Amino acid sequence: MISTALNADQQRETTAAVRPNVLFISMDDLNDWIGCMGGHPQTLTPNLDRLAASGVFFANAHCPASSCNPSRTSIMTGLSPHRSGLYNNGQKMREVLPDADLIPQYFRNHGYWSGGSGKILHYFIDARSWDEYYPAKETEDPFPPTLYPDTRPLSLPRGGPWQYVETDWGPLDATNEEYGGDWLVSKWIGDQLGRKHEQPFFLACGIYRPHEPWFVPKEYFKPFPLEGIQLPPGYLEEDLDDLPPAGKRRGPNRYFAHIRKEGQWKQGIQGYLASIHFADAMLGRVLDALEDGPNKDNTIVVLWSDHGWHLGEKQHWQKYTAWRATTHVPLMVRVPEGAAPGLLAGTKAGSICNQPVSLVSLYPTLVELAGLPAKTSNDGPSLLPLLRDASAEWEHMATTYLGTPGNCGISGRDWRYIHYDNGDEELYNIGKDPYEWTNLATQPEYAAKLAEFRAHVPKKFSPLIEPRISSLPALAWHAAEVKPAPPSKPDGNPFNVFFINQRENPVELFWMDSKGHAKTFGLIGTGKTKTQQTRPGAVWQIKTRSGKPLGHFKVGDRKAQAAIPAN
Repeated sequence: MISTALNADQQRETTAAVRPNVLFISMDDLNDWIGCMGGHPQTLTPNLDRLAASGVFFANAHCPASSCNPSRTSIMTGLSPHRSGLYNNGQKMREVLPDADLIPQYFRNHGYWSGGSGKILHYFIDARSWDEYYPAKETEDPFPPTLYPDTRPLSLPRGGPWQYVETDWGPLDATNEEYGGDWLVSKWIGDQLGRKHEQPFFLACGIYRPHEPWFVPKEYFKPFPLEGIQLPPGYLEEDLDDLPPAGKRRGPNRYFAHIRKEGQWKQGIQGYLASIHFADAMLGRVLDALEDGPNKDNTIVVLWSDHGWHLGEKQHWQKYTAWRATTHVPLMVRVPEGAAPGLLAGTKAGSICNQPVSLVSLYPTLVELAGLPAKTSNDGPSLLPLLRDASAEWEHMATTYLGTPGNCGISGRDWRYIHYDNGDEELYNIGKDPYEWTNLATQPEYAAKLAEFRAHVPKKFSPLIEPRISSLPALAWHAAEVKPAPPSKPDGNPFNVFFINQRENPVELFWMDSKGHAKTFGLIGTGKTKTQQTRPGAVWQIKTRSGKPLGHFKVGDRKAQAAIPAN
């Protein structure tokens, strides 16, 4: 006969006295370069380390996607990218998922006050999901005033129109308060933590650094003198030799080559370390406010990063890969004893979990901890078994999606696998090869391991949902009487720009070649839109049918709309 009696711990966890508060902290573009993760020997992160030591530190956590928008969308909706169809930064969350309840809204639906500050979603706030936000939620701009250099670029010259304008770094002669930015975020969050609330709260704190640009007050650069900067431990010059074609295409990019050409590699590492140190200090302000305020004994604390970052590993700079440098992220969870209906015993300080987990699990985990009704649409298993016992059995793997349907990286306990949409594969024994220097996918003795991981690749991927033209960034219109059309200097990968004719008559579209000669690309009818493939740095001139120049557009580094004004 099977006993159905509950033990003392189980009885405690089935009885909720109060609803816990949730402090939900994100850091942007933070890889494993923190002390407790050992990613770089010079990093200084005392506050991240103290938070990790105070609860459960997930040492094998991975992001749901390899760029900000799909990763944050997945975390905040509880939906995996392969189910939602949101795979990249160019898509718009509310166009793809118009009815999804984000975590703060779900908690609001169940009696919580939800507030936030800083970057939680991809460059918008989603005002309808929050009670209060700083900056004001109606602005849909999550960034408070931030000090930047008067003259830019400061350190890294732009290599061409293909380069993201924020890829730059350097110290600022300013105090934290003068700098603003994350200091203002931490102040607003600290003010909320320092007062009693009539309702339980869900409070989101979006610390933007170490996202580019790596400009922070000079005091955070001082611990990292340039002459002592060490290169990334995971860098190996010949690391691409054993990659399949799809992997080799993902590896070397122009950023890393340009940075090395300009002699800025160590300066970039210095800027990243300084920005992490600054972000850690802002985290310390938030943690101190919680500890010194009235909410410390009933507030769950969760900290995560949306994805990692390459600083030369695989000859790559930035993110957008399925390698561990991008997928492996910090995740820390602390639950006070007696606070959470789902875990009244709380978490055990100093617990380290080495099981593979995905951040898509955060939504169902918080819902279960708070004793709220389960949200059946959530993907990802709740992490509650691992919060109870960090060494518990765990049958799941963590999947990171990559840009377009069919591409993903899968992380197990000691192994990692990458599957590309053309069928190319990579396989790594992380226990022996933590930097993924040796691809084992082509070696026959690992056929069984390959088969094990292939079985975890989704059988179906939702199609990528393109953004509406109206939601794309708008190119600036340069009227002909103000400035003549210059020659094109195309440099970078192709993408589409959508030319929209708002005039009462048809117009003609011309591409300006490198010598300034105009080459026609056809008419655009009144009220019509023409889709044109182009490249960064290209110049497109608009003329009347009689040949009179009206103006031109200069293409930036991404897909855009180009509205030809009525007058």
